[in-house]
Amino acid sequence: MRRILMASAAISVLASATARAEESVEVLHWWTAGGEAAALNVLKEDLASKGVGWSDMPVAGGSGVQAMTALRARVTAGDPPTAVQMLGFDIRDWAEMGVLGNLDDLAAEQGWAEVIPEAIQAFSKYDDHWIAAPVNVHSTNWLWINKAALDAAGAEPPEDMDGLFAMLDAFNEQGITPLAHGGQPWQDGTLWESVVLSRGGMDFYRQAVLDADADALGGDTMRQVFDDMSKLREYFDGSFSGRDWNLASAMVIEGQAGAQQMGDWAKGEFLSADQVPGEDFVCIRFPGTQGSILFNSDQFVMFDLGDDEKRSAQLKMAAAVEDPAFQVAFNTVKGSVPARTDVPDTDFDDCGKKGMADLVEAAAGGTLAGSLAHGHGQPSAVKEAVFDVVTQHLNGQITTDEALTRLPQAVAAAQ
Repeated sequence: MRRILMASAAISVLASATARAEESVEVLHWWTAGGEAAALNVLKEDLASKGVGWSDMPVAGGSGVQAMTALRARVTAGDPPTAVQMLGFDIRDWAEMGVLGNLDDLAAEQGWAEVIPEAIQAFSKYDDHWIAAPVNVHSTNWLWINKAALDAAGAEPPEDMDGLFAMLDAFNEQGITPLAHGGQPWQDGTLWESVVLSRGGMDFYRQAVLDADADALGGDTMRQVFDDMSKLREYFDGSFSGRDWNLASAMVIEGQAGAQQMGDWAKGEFLSADQVPGEDFVCIRFPGTQGSILFNSDQFVMFDLGDDEKRSAQLKMAAAVEDPAFQVAFNTVKGSVPARTDVPDTDFDDCGKKGMADLVEAAAGGTLAGSLAHGHGQPSAVKEAVFDVVTQHLNGQITTDEALTRLPQAVAAAQ
């Protein structure tokens, strides 16, 4: 009898261990660069401590376009992953199909509505139901500067476009690439939207980008934007075409370039290289955009798979994502700021503290707006139409006059 009881207990333990092992999430994401992968590992380890396994499905590509292509293939094949990193209008598109899981009960339990800015909630909810768990808030209008190059120039961080051009001229005189850039459409768009905000302010950005007003897209302010883009192009090196964003960051880190315009995920690359804010690099808002934020928010959506066991793992993952301790641990590595505004900034570096304070200020002041280049300003078709014109112009394939004619036409055709 004792042997029977022992065998029964062993079977019970084995069954329990098997159940725990089977509780897992398959996660589709595009966090493959060094700093991004390190941040993602924080989530993997957190879930492992809760008995949830992780099956990785990485799809390289900084804007997530390739990941969405892979996702469509999986869903078409009838085999969607359990969780997917997703942005902005892509979340709305999938929500409209009715294939995402409902997170209302968990959101109520953790008080998401009280601590996540409304501009972020606009993409986390559909038909007033929570369908995504925001991991962070990134902002795209940052400038990253090599501190040694800045000191050698004897300059202060620039506050407007004229100051930016003066600083880039000084870097040119030092014999380094003034502005590191990766010639990919989404990177071109990220630079362009910062210049739009700098030259026109938040009201113009909303009019031209969010409202897609034809007069704004083809008017005098936009002419200045395209002229600025032509001038900025002169500060790139000859090998910029097709370069990945993290390689442009490396140029600044290694002193080969003076500055890079990029979202705050770039900070993860600096931190991975053991660089210290204020000592090795300087982080500022893109000149002329102080007080405003263009955001994108990485969120995880959970597909409705009709499986209670997988549903349990999904909810554990969503709960882990919104846990304040995780928000600190993840975002201090990632370079972003927490999606929850109730998280203390104690463990964040100077750039992180600035980012968190800027987010609270922009959310309260109505100067927090979605980034076009990162899927929060317009649906994908409009975004791609803008990319086409911006990239053609930046590469000298069309003139500013042609860009001002084509931009409103391309946006109207894509709507």
